[in-house]
Amino acid sequence: MNKVQLTANFESALVYATRLHTNQTRKISGVPYISHLLSVAALVLEAGGTEAEAIAALLHDSIEDQGGKSTREEIRQRFGDTVVTIVDGCTESDTYPKPPWEERKQKYLENLRCASPSIRLVSLADKLHNARSLLADLRQHGNGIWQEFKAGRERTLWFYQQLQEVYTATGSDFLTQEFSRVIQELNNES
Repeated sequence: MNKVQLTANFESALVYATRLHTNQTRKISGVPYISHLLSVAALVLEAGGTEAEAIAALLHDSIEDQGGKSTREEIRQRFGDTVVTIVDGCTESDTYPKPPWEERKQKYLENLRCASPSIRLVSLADKLHNARSLLADLRQHGNGIWQEFKAGRERTLWFYQQLQEVYTATGSDFLTQEFSRVIQELNNES
């Protein structure tokens, strides 16, 4: 396992992500959104990710949720092409309004099938944390949470099952195994 030394660049990305997402909260829990970004970055680092991958983890929702193409350019200028390439690979849409849910998810899955190991790692960490949060919310609040999801229960679970197939087909590591376990629990709880 490589030992990553985080630099001032990571600190700068943390401050930037905190400011970008300052008014955003998690869907069900209302927890400040930065908690998700920190969790994704932690999962990436715990899986042996590089500093660039950890920075991309902090910024993975920035283009999609906080400004689109202009935010992409700012990320490129601040953190470089490697980071912006990973963030792009984790971005479903950079336009507003976003394309329809099904179209975005199909495109995301298609792109993920041939994604670089760096994009796969950040995507997997993101979706694992989302699935863990969803499972916790489901256990705490019950099936009523599905009303908060545009796609509803069946389509949301379908998307997670499709992600599981892609991640399993492209690697087997502790994050992939954990993702599969959480998806199984989500299906059992619903």
